[in-house]
Amino acid sequence: MSFIADRVASEAGYPAERAIGITARPLQTRIVDGAEWDRTIAGFDEVCQEQMHAFAVTRWPSVKQEPMLFLLDGEVVGGALIMVQSLPLGLARIAVSKWAPMLKDVSRPDADAIHAGMVEAMVAEYANARGQMLSVLPRASIYPVNREYERLVARGFKRGSELGFPARYIVNLRLSDEEQRKSFSQTWRRQLNKSEKAGLSFEHAGPERMADFDALYTAMTDRKQFSDHSAYETVPALMEIDVPELRPELFFVRHEGELVAGALIFKAGDRAVYLYGATNDKALPLRAGYFMHWHIIRWLRDNTRATWYDLGGTDGFQGLHQFKKGMVGDAGVIQPVPPVANYASRPLALLLGTGAFALRDALYAVRRAVDGWRNPKTKATQTKPAHDEAGE
Repeated sequence: MSFIADRVASEAGYPAERAIGITARPLQTRIVDGAEWDRTIAGFDEVCQEQMHAFAVTRWPSVKQEPMLFLLDGEVVGGALIMVQSLPLGLARIAVSKWAPMLKDVSRPDADAIHAGMVEAMVAEYANARGQMLSVLPRASIYPVNREYERLVARGFKRGSELGFPARYIVNLRLSDEEQRKSFSQTWRRQLNKSEKAGLSFEHAGPERMADFDALYTAMTDRKQFSDHSAYETVPALMEIDVPELRPELFFVRHEGELVAGALIFKAGDRAVYLYGATNDKALPLRAGYFMHWHIIRWLRDNTRATWYDLGGTDGFQGLHQFKKGMVGDAGVIQPVPPVANYASRPLALLLGTGAFALRDALYAVRRAVDGWRNPKTKATQTKPAHDEAGE
């Protein structure tokens, strides 16, 4: 059992005061190029695909990427890929970091103090020295209290944008087969049992098989007629990266020789992440999704150091909520992504930055409304959570 998994139960009553009463460690910073950044963060516990330079430069090509490493006595202890974006008319710039800052080693006794030190270094550089608004989005915590978000609020960061459906569904990977199956909900376990009698087979494939996944994914999106606002255009760059630890893994399910389902999984660090899935019309009656995820869970447990498997969110679909909740089961956790946290040491920077985010959120809302008008199947079927379920 990993350090994190061992502490989940013991910290179920983790008080918010412990999250904020931390003395920051003074850290040195160094901005590096993209290749060095990706090589370095491959060994981080908290690495994620959104913090990869190869991902960010493909997803946001017009934004300046600044990969910042944090050092303590010359040793790299963490990092944050910070995106510096100019606002319209050149009025100001904002510095954005998503799922960051990242710790290299979450098991260090001074991990909280290092995180606080990384935040201080970011504030000093971007808010104080450059006069920009700094916008930070920590990842979902596996604990009842999101210590990183609480620490940002205590430091003076203001609550900003938040996801409409912020819950992340996170499976515990460090269980035996028997323990994992027992953790699943009764319904999920029953569907898995049926899938195992359907004549399905599971494959782990190399990046040379991406054409097969592309064909499955394209056919699925065409069939469902959903507008694809994901970052799927970044997949070629991720699959071609020369850092094996950061390259996603590709899996397929086959029935009678035909590919019926596939998945791309990010597997570095302490938290594997479900990136993309694709199915054909035969997958649902065969319950191929249950079969595929069961075998992915077992593969991740046996072939990576990840403790958790993050299934992502639901985009407001009740059926997806039931599927993922059943897979998380008794041993996993469902925790929200916190709101964005914004900080500026100059009032005008805060005003312009929050205004820009408000405009972006309004445009996203219009896009969702248009998508729902074009295709009613894209409308959310889940009830939106109250604020106290969404990160407060």
